[in-house]
Amino acid sequence: MSGAAADIAVIGMSCRFPGVQNLAEFWSLLLEGRSTIGTFPGPRAADANSRYASHPDAATLGSGSFLDSIDGFDAGFFGTGPAEAAAMDPVQRLGLELAWEAVEDARVPAADLAGREIDVVVGAAPSGYELLRKLSGSDQDDHYAALGSSGALIANRISNLFDVRGMSFCADSGQSSSLVSLALTCERIRSGAVDLAIAGGVHQIVDPEAGIGLANLGALSPDGRCFPFDERANGFIRGEGGAFVLLKRLDLAVADGDHIYAVVRGWGVAGAGASPRMPDPSPTGQAAAVRSALRSADVPFDGIDYVEAHGTGTRRGDPAETAGLRQVIQEAGRSRTLVIGSAKANVGHLEPAAGIVGFVKAALCVDRARLVPNPNFRSPNPAIPDFHEDFEVLRAVRPWPGEPGRPRRAGVSSIGMGGTNAHVILEQAPDAVMEPPSTGDLGVVPWVLSARSEPALREQAARLRELVAEDASLSAADVGHSLVATRSSFEHRAVVLAGDREEALAGLDLVSAGNAAARVVRGVATGRSGPLVFVFPGQGSQWLGMGRQLYAESEVFARSIDACARALAPWLDWSLVDLVTGADSAPSLDRGDTVVQPALFAMMVSLAELWRSWGVVPDVVVGHSQGEIAAACASGALSLEDAARIVARRTHALAALTTPGGMTAVAAPLEWVKDRLGRWPGRLSVAAVNGPESVVISGEPEALDEFAALAAAESVRVRRVRIKYASHSHHVESIRDRVLEAAAGVTPRETPVEFRSTVTGGVLDPRVLDASYWYDNLRSTVRFGEVVENLMRERGGVYVEVSPHPVLQVAMEEVADVLASPPPVVSTLSRHDGSAGKVLASLAELHVRGVPVNWKAVFAAGRPRRIGLPTYAFQRQRYWLTAPADTDTPVDPAPQPRPADLDSPSAVLALVCAETAALLSTKGAGLTGADLEVRSTETFKALGFDSSMAVELRNRLNAVAGVRLPATVAFTYPTPHKLALQLHSLLEPQAPDAPEPAEEATLQGRSDDDLYALIDRGYV
Repeated sequence: MSGAAADIAVIGMSCRFPGVQNLAEFWSLLLEGRSTIGTFPGPRAADANSRYASHPDAATLGSGSFLDSIDGFDAGFFGTGPAEAAAMDPVQRLGLELAWEAVEDARVPAADLAGREIDVVVGAAPSGYELLRKLSGSDQDDHYAALGSSGALIANRISNLFDVRGMSFCADSGQSSSLVSLALTCERIRSGAVDLAIAGGVHQIVDPEAGIGLANLGALSPDGRCFPFDERANGFIRGEGGAFVLLKRLDLAVADGDHIYAVVRGWGVAGAGASPRMPDPSPTGQAAAVRSALRSADVPFDGIDYVEAHGTGTRRGDPAETAGLRQVIQEAGRSRTLVIGSAKANVGHLEPAAGIVGFVKAALCVDRARLVPNPNFRSPNPAIPDFHEDFEVLRAVRPWPGEPGRPRRAGVSSIGMGGTNAHVILEQAPDAVMEPPSTGDLGVVPWVLSARSEPALREQAARLRELVAEDASLSAADVGHSLVATRSSFEHRAVVLAGDREEALAGLDLVSAGNAAARVVRGVATGRSGPLVFVFPGQGSQWLGMGRQLYAESEVFARSIDACARALAPWLDWSLVDLVTGADSAPSLDRGDTVVQPALFAMMVSLAELWRSWGVVPDVVVGHSQGEIAAACASGALSLEDAARIVARRTHALAALTTPGGMTAVAAPLEWVKDRLGRWPGRLSVAAVNGPESVVISGEPEALDEFAALAAAESVRVRRVRIKYASHSHHVESIRDRVLEAAAGVTPRETPVEFRSTVTGGVLDPRVLDASYWYDNLRSTVRFGEVVENLMRERGGVYVEVSPHPVLQVAMEEVADVLASPPPVVSTLSRHDGSAGKVLASLAELHVRGVPVNWKAVFAAGRPRRIGLPTYAFQRQRYWLTAPADTDTPVDPAPQPRPADLDSPSAVLALVCAETAALLSTKGAGLTGADLEVRSTETFKALGFDSSMAVELRNRLNAVAGVRLPATVAFTYPTPHKLALQLHSLLEPQAPDAPEPAEEATLQGRSDDDLYALIDRGYV
């Protein structure tokens, strides 16, 4: 095979070495020609020296490229209990982390790999952890020892982590293990067995004494330095760390727009055969591996510019390797010198992981068009005759341009001691096709972050901020799209909503500090419980130009408004689009129902379409009064044409209602209202029950005025609704025939969305939504509160008010407040903010609570790029031989401190005023928290609040102060001063509860008891 289908793309890479946490730091190390080689770090040296300090080679064993610590592990992230984490060999832990980072670097969400045929092949060797297990005596009762020590488990744990079903294999061919692993995965991809593969290698030195055998062979450098190809070469230096890559068939990578570091064109694996002395390297065997790779790649050796050699810096190894390369040079008739180098001079010899380290170095050089210097090279090894005729070792960075018809190519060699040799050929990636971005702009861009713990979430935000701050070329859309398109979503979540770069950076600062603000939404996703409910209100949510901004920002919304306009056109003598967008030619909303009801219907149906386009699809719909028409349409029970006909023609029927009447909202319980309505028999009646203390009455205007006076005398709030007829009362009976005619001929239909009727109070078969139902909808009491309360009590759920301004949110929050686990309630637009950003804020509220949303669709119109992002911020704890003595389960992070000291009334008042100012800023009030402290005795209403803002203030104070306030708290305590006093009273210090053991968190829900059961059954 040849061509793109036969070649393999390197689309993701990761690495870890002492002082080097990622690819960027590795590249800096290479460019600067630095080395990580030193001595065994202090904390680890103390333990090791106690066992081999008296050995004559102790100094040699103590020299190397060693990680500061190898006992840390984020057990919670990987779903591992402390006992199992402590039993795991550190090479398993490092392998898990590096494999995860390689997938993230490939800009692929880990969840996208689940269930696929993907190979995992790893090169590794024992670290010495088993010796410590025995020395500590923990092997006597360690139920996880078999899982912690098995070499096969390195690859198997990675396959388990990603839930992939391909070959899972741990290779051991000595020092060539990881490059042999990579060659094996390439062969599998080229054969068509798999399209993707994860390959890598890890090395840890838990027991330095294990290197005594190498010292006895004379393989280790006695002076603690490594000099590949240099006259001072006297041995290698052992190193720790590892590297992983994600490989993909090239044609698929190109089609998917993946970032490709380099292309694997060919590979060869060859045995050393017989040699005079077993450990001695075989030039012939090495040459055979190179020839095999060239044949596989179908390229001449003259087309190779650079070889990342095995380059151990040993007395026999370097001369043998260059002799093998010379055999190929002479056979190929190559006339130009070959640049060679070895990463072992930078990071030491990682033994089983050495090959993959050299591979990653070469891939970075190919990708970034530079060849890097080799540390410690002064003059060539005299055992390599005429070195400069065929070879060159760089002492400084050299540009490496590709030429037409001559792409950059590099070879990578890895040699197993006395055994298997591998060679891989890398080539410059094909030029990426860059599509011009569209002009689609939502105004506000969401940056969605998540982690498995609160500390990790903070660190993720800090890492992202550092990346964005350092690179001004990164667009907000590219960052936002990459966060949702290339990262997995975890329980602890935050969404930063920003209109520009500075707002985004400020938002990340808040998340990293554990704080919140108007444009930062935070929460813990516990999983949605119950149905997703769309709630459509009746009248009262309309405002001039309510769809203007969204019509310009959202193609989905605009298309739906246009479709509604076409459906309503036969019944209207005015332009729906003009009204929704607030054009000068639009009719006034004061014209009454013939304008308001069709406009609100179109807004609600179109907002529902916008929600759907972002993945928020209702399981249940509930409509309030005329909102039921929009609910029926949005659920699919009525076609758009039938629904438009009902809403438009019914408003004309209402125009014939000549009996004077009106409606009044009453903030009181239903029983209180009924007790007093008896004074006006036949003149007033209950029109709607919206919540525990939210009732609407309708009837004669004079009687409504008298009722209002009575209510005021009893300190009950009332408000006249801007409707000039007594809907939902016997007054409607006079137009019954007109209403039935208006809705005649509609064809309701079945729908998978549950329709909860506020006429009957229960689930309704949508096929009965005929003309008679739409008369009953206008005549009967609206049983909204009953429907919502029953839904919340029986099924929980998530509630979205689909309207241009929230009018039912407070009522729903009141119902939710009496429940042990209040379901979330969000709105859509508001009079203060009719932008897509307002909908995105509500989308963020749903997301952080665990409701599935389609963030990718939010960015789709702009065709943004996938860019590289910081990898996961693992939160490591110490796990070593046995679990921590004071824990049996993963340790939960300590409770986070509040953003301010809330022990004094003044501090609480400052908090209330700061949160109030943040909300008022959305209305352009320009007030600070300090301004509001001076005006703290003014009512929230006087300061500019409405009911929806009161609920938002409650939500924010709940989140920041860790209390549970009712939805009406800003009405009960109507000034910042009174609210602060109430909040402070709830924050009295309490004795901390004794911590309860947390249930062990595992990806599969497995506990220690499950493992013991497996052992009892003889599984192991």
